[in-house]
Amino acid sequence: MRQAFVFPGQGAQTIGMGYELAQHYPAARAIYAIADQVLGWSVSELCFSGPEAQLTATENTQPALVATSLAVLAALAGDMEQIVPYTCQHAVAVAGHSLGEYSALVAAGSLTPTAAIQLVRQRGVLMAAATSGCMAAVIGLDDDSIDQICRSVSTPAAAVVVANYNSPGQTVISGAASAIEAATEALKAAGAKRVIALNVSAAFHSPLMHDAAQALAAHVALTTILAPVIPVISNITAQPLLTPADIANELPAQVESAVRWVSTIQYLVADGVTHFVEIGAGNVLSGLIKRIAPDATTTTITDVASLNAYRAQTNA
Repeated sequence: MRQAFVFPGQGAQTIGMGYELAQHYPAARAIYAIADQVLGWSVSELCFSGPEAQLTATENTQPALVATSLAVLAALAGDMEQIVPYTCQHAVAVAGHSLGEYSALVAAGSLTPTAAIQLVRQRGVLMAAATSGCMAAVIGLDDDSIDQICRSVSTPAAAVVVANYNSPGQTVISGAASAIEAATEALKAAGAKRVIALNVSAAFHSPLMHDAAQALAAHVALTTILAPVIPVISNITAQPLLTPADIANELPAQVESAVRWVSTIQYLVADGVTHFVEIGAGNVLSGLIKRIAPDATTTTITDVASLNAYRAQTNA
């Protein structure tokens, strides 16, 4: 069975995530201890107890979710230092949705947990500081039609683009408020079942995030990045990131580029992956994957029961 490990992004967070695993596994506690130390405040307490308003703030959500994914993976591996060997033994590739790409890079040995948490804290702060534009989810319309409509309503002063190719029939657009409004009317007229405004502070994964991307690049430039020891599939190109330079270019560009999750999963399936293991909080990615690749099987690992079930199934 060829497996890929996948890691969720922003929106997967829930109060209580990671708590049970941290109670049972020293390796999970060790990850949260690193995160608390790096941040200078208790992200573990925020994950375990909330409050929700603080947990859902972008600058907090991002390190909280990466810490939780890494805590789950460390618990699976049995030791924080065994994350990369464990991943290489049990997966043929890794991928993460947007923010989740940082967890994937740790799993592949390109970033340390400390570096990943430091970077996503900066990423979250920079993205939270951006206040231009908005986003909307488009349900029930094909990607080509959405792309064409975004281009047709965009102007140099007010553009809208596809931000997330999540699954067939679920796509997210991002851009200037006036362009989103014009696109919404055109998308509905073209047959979209629904266009749902998203509760976000800015137009993530769009050119309006250029300043945040440039600022993040300065932090990435100061970070030690190693070549991945297992393929990490890029959000931007849906192809493997092969070198530290690839990764250093990817991370800032990702903030203002579309997340090509459909193409990512299609690439992995074409490469022979038949099973996807979602590691972290929730099961959002498993749902998307089943719509992209109906013949693939999925497993979510979020707590002690699901971790033990996976181990029993795979003898891992």
